[in-house]
Amino acid sequence: MIKQIHGVIPVVHTPFLENGELDRASLVRELEWACSLEIDGLCTGMVSELLRLDDVERETLHRWIGEFDRGARSFVASVGAESIEQAVIYAQMARQAGADAVMAIPPTKKQLDAQGLTDYYTQILELGGLPLIVQDASGYVGNEIPLEVSVCLFERFGSEKVMFKPEANPMGPRLSLLRDATEGAAQIFEGSGGISLMDSYHRGIAGTIPGMEFLPQVLKVWEALQAEEIGKAYEHYLPLCALVSLQLQAGLDGFLAIEKYMMKRQGLFTTDVRRNPIEWKMDLETQQELERLLMLIDL
Repeated sequence: MIKQIHGVIPVVHTPFLENGELDRASLVRELEWACSLEIDGLCTGMVSELLRLDDVERETLHRWIGEFDRGARSFVASVGAESIEQAVIYAQMARQAGADAVMAIPPTKKQLDAQGLTDYYTQILELGGLPLIVQDASGYVGNEIPLEVSVCLFERFGSEKVMFKPEANPMGPRLSLLRDATEGAAQIFEGSGGISLMDSYHRGIAGTIPGMEFLPQVLKVWEALQAEEIGKAYEHYLPLCALVSLQLQAGLDGFLAIEKYMMKRQGLFTTDVRRNPIEWKMDLETQQELERLLMLIDL
């Protein structure tokens, strides 16, 4: 069991064949490519299109990732669900698939109160059997998690069992509130695709959970920060911000569209198929701007 979850942990994008079925060959290419880079782990999350997979597909995706030889890199499986019972089942399935930790957003269809959220995460921790990253993805999906809930969970389970990925807006100040409320002891991850990486790093994060699409550039920023080369980090960071801004204009669908485009562009995915319903597709002029920006980072 890998207990230390830290560093750069990219989210795995889910490839589909033209007929809509999961594409294992493309997934293996993605994983091989990611593990050829200096990453610290692999993760599934919202940009894995998990909310658009059925239970069998989710279990299959996590099993395929668990079976892949990732060396000493961690594997974090996203298990958020609309009920405690389903989230626990997902967590138990993730453990059987070989995950080292799980991550969960709250239910999206009903906003739980503080006690309801505490019960939800407590059950995942106690019955799932793995460390947990509590994910507040309310900046783009789901409901916000009150600070008191995170502090309660941290005080009860400690830093080796519970970690955090706060994405409620404003992200930076909320990250600092959580850091200060846990006296700097909590493991906190940022997940802005890289656009808030510099600010979050200076607030004391343990790692970042970006997508795969601009992963080499995220790694350049992270490695420069780790080396305390702040000026160099900003040189890599600024074009990354411009790239992520194209995704932000259309929320989760914006991230998915450009991520799939990039995966196919790099020859990793056979198709750029996304699961419906789709609210936004990249138009030609957005694609042209994306390509101009990619020239700045040699990707």
